Amino acid sequence: MALQCGIVGLPNVGKSTLFNCLSNAKAQAANFPFCTIEPNVGVITVPDERLQTLTEIAKPQNIVPATVEIVDIAGLVKGASKGEGLGNQFLGNIKSTNAIIHVLRCFENDNIIHVDGSVNPMRDKEIIDTELQLKDLEAVEARLAKVQKQAKAGDKEAAKIMDACEQYKAHLEKGLNARTIDGLTEEQLALTDDLNLLTAKPVLYVCNVDEAGLKADNQWVKDIRVMAASEGAEVLVISAAAEADIAELEDPEERAVFLEDLGLQESGVAKLIKAAYRILNYITYFTVGEKEVRAWTITDGMKAPQAAAVIHSDFEKGFIRAEVIKFNDYVQYKTEVAIKEAGKLGVEGKEYVVKDGDCMHFRFNV
Repeated sequence: MALQCGIVGLPNVGKSTLFNCLSNAKAQAANFPFCTIEPNVGVITVPDERLQTLTEIAKPQNIVPATVEIVDIAGLVKGASKGEGLGNQFLGNIKSTNAIIHVLRCFENDNIIHVDGSVNPMRDKEIIDTELQLKDLEAVEARLAKVQKQAKAGDKEAAKIMDACEQYKAHLEKGLNARTIDGLTEEQLALTDDLNLLTAKPVLYVCNVDEAGLKADNQWVKDIRVMAASEGAEVLVISAAAEADIAELEDPEERAVFLEDLGLQESGVAKLIKAAYRILNYITYFTVGEKEVRAWTITDGMKAPQAAAVIHSDFEKGFIRAEVIKFNDYVQYKTEVAIKEAGKLGVEGKEYVVKDGDCMHFRFNV
């Protein structure tokens, strides 16, 4: 799978610091705007306790975890939609991603300058939203200009696209993101999907706080939670500075003590990676054997032949059946022999929708 999450935000909100914690890629994290000029891409391992459990049971020669791609995108400023700052580059980079991790600064620190002179995450969020909405308006208006004549000439499909674009235009002109629009049919959504609207992409809001902000929400975070709820979006609270300190600790026991001192059970980075995986609509299935235990990434809703194709296209072409063991059954019975004897080995056909955590074995013939 090659879907990507893009980390966005105004300059100096902590994007690159978080990215450095997420990846071995070394994005420059400096105290001035545009320190990340080219998008940095990190292929990040997804923490999954189930993979470790299956590894302990099967004792394989090799272990392959799931991964997700994170892109650190240059900071945006007002006027980006008109080419200000690195606007054109920013908007082009974000257009190629599939979901957005929007980092918002929710802490005071006189030593870290803010591009607009003061800390106000709701204002920062609105600045980026406005620039993305203006770019989306350009795309919608361009499509409208193309389909209006066709619609008036009696083209039914063009009429549906025109109606959808008019709804998007009215919605965006109100300062609302495309992801919150109601009233479009599934067909209209499909017909306009190629617009690739920036504000239609799923979003995760990351509130970057100081260490005190990890123990209790400050007012900025509370405001972001209310806003995100209105969009149906998820909010994650992280201290990028604390995560940078955690990343420096190589001893697992030291990390555990540090996390406990912060009142955390797992690092914010681990939570962020899992959340990025979720907003991309990913799930994981496993293959388990003596040679390898592997986590495979698929889109939620995929049927067995499509899931098999992630391993090899021949698996889909010659698909016969899928043998499925639920993760909890693998944990309980330990071996495939015991699982079969307990009647817990499912045999599924082409219409089976793969579930998160399924342990799969595909039968095929090419």
